[in-house]
Formats: sequence, C-alpha cells, structure tokens
Amino acid sequence: MRQGVLDLRQFYATPLGRVARRMVSRKVGEAWGDLRDLDVLAAGYATPFLDGQQGVPRRLVAAMPAGQGVEVWPLEAPNRATLADETALPFPNALFDRILVAHLLEESADPLASLQEICRVLAPSGRVILAVTSRSGLWAFAENNPFGQGRPFSRRQLEKLVSEADMSPVSWTRALYAPPFAWTARWAELFEQTGALLWPAFSGLILMEAIKETYAVRPRSRGAPARVRALPGLVPVPAGRSPRSGPASSAPPPKGRSE
Repeated sequence: MRQGVLDLRQFYATPLGRVARRMVSRKVGEAWGDLRDLDVLAAGYATPFLDGQQGVPRRLVAAMPAGQGVEVWPLEAPNRATLADETALPFPNALFDRILVAHLLEESADPLASLQEICRVLAPSGRVILAVTSRSGLWAFAENNPFGQGRPFSRRQLEKLVSEADMSPVSWTRALYAPPFAWTARWAELFEQTGALLWPAFSGLILMEAIKETYAVRPRSRGAPARVRALPGLVPVPAGRSPRSGPASSAPPPKGRSE
C-alpha cells in the first residue's frame, strides 16, 4: 500500500523534509539546467523537487499514482497535477523532454511496468532522472520519512531495472548524507559536503539519469547506440559497464528527436 499524498506533503513541510527538497532540487538543477521550452513530467511525488527550477517549461505536468492520491499543484497557479495509473499514463508516446521520478518505484507493485511506461512517454532525445531510496543508506532504515517505506535499491539493481525498461543509464549521483533526524537539519550542508568524501555508501538517495535506447540506421543494417552527453555533477555510466566514481566526461548530445 502506498503512502498517502497528505503524509508526503506533511513530511516536506518539516525541517527534515525541507532539507531533502533542497538537496534533491539542487541535483536536478545541476543536471538539467534551464527547462525553458521543454515538456516536463513529474511522476510519483516529484513536485517538491521541481519548484524553483530555472526557466519556465513549455508544458509542466505532475502524474501522481492512484494508490497515493493527488493534490493541487502548484498552489499559486492553475492546477497541473492529475491522478493516473502508473502503468498506463494518460499521455501520448514520446511527449516529454524531461521526466523526474520520485516516490514511485519503491512502492510500485510492478516497478518494471511503471518504468516501461515512463520510457513510452519519454521523447527519443529526452532524459529521465530516477530518485530512489538507497539500500545501504540510513534513510532506508528510518520510518520517520517517506524514503523509509517500500523497496530500496542498490545502484546495480537500479541500473538493471533501467536496462530492462529499454533505457540506458548515462550518469548517476547520490544525495542526502545527513542522518534522517530532525536535529541534523541545521547541519545538512556540512553533512552533504563531507559525506560524499567520507561515507558515500551511506547516502539516502541514488539519482540515476537515463535515456531511451535509440539506434541510428547504418548501411549494413547494423544499429549503433545514440551518443549521449554526461551532465555536470553526475558520474557517467560507461557503455556495457557498471558506473564507477570519477570525473564526468562529455560527448556531443543527441540532435533532435527521431520520428
């Protein structure tokens, strides 16, 4: 059974919830930058991490799973949130340039089906960020936060799930190094800076960025994976290998959308 939308809203109004909102929002902003003229989807309960992002998207929609419930969002503008079946989203194929997924896979009855549906509505040149609870992190063992509910993931488990959903993981990072206690909220920035160096395996969240597996046609009927660009602040995932820590590299971004 999923957590209710009221419980999630209440958590993000607490000092600990505001820390989680700030840390994850920062990672999303570093990865995606300006969202102007893009079509953006918040899947699960990802709206706290999209508030305050740079640029005004062309289309911005929040799809919240039926078992969770839905709330009006944003409060200061016309509603953009809808209740949806996570395995049958009410959107056409290849609609969204950016999709942020949070509080979805951990409590899904079929995380693969949910992720395949995310892949369906993702544009060929689009990008998705999956924010999931880390299996080895302290947040997964505390029940005072929504990340302590449902099924946590290791990095390799998440990478395998992404691949099974016909997507390719291209980069990953971590967030929420502070222990999930209210008194740590005032020291969250210090924990975030030192935790990445001293105890990276104990982060509360794994954030993995992925793209659709698209192929360019070659004369001999051979397919070649589209080249992708690793984004600043995220560790690139080498093709055919598990991601490892190291400096981000870059390659030319995919050009345009395939028909």
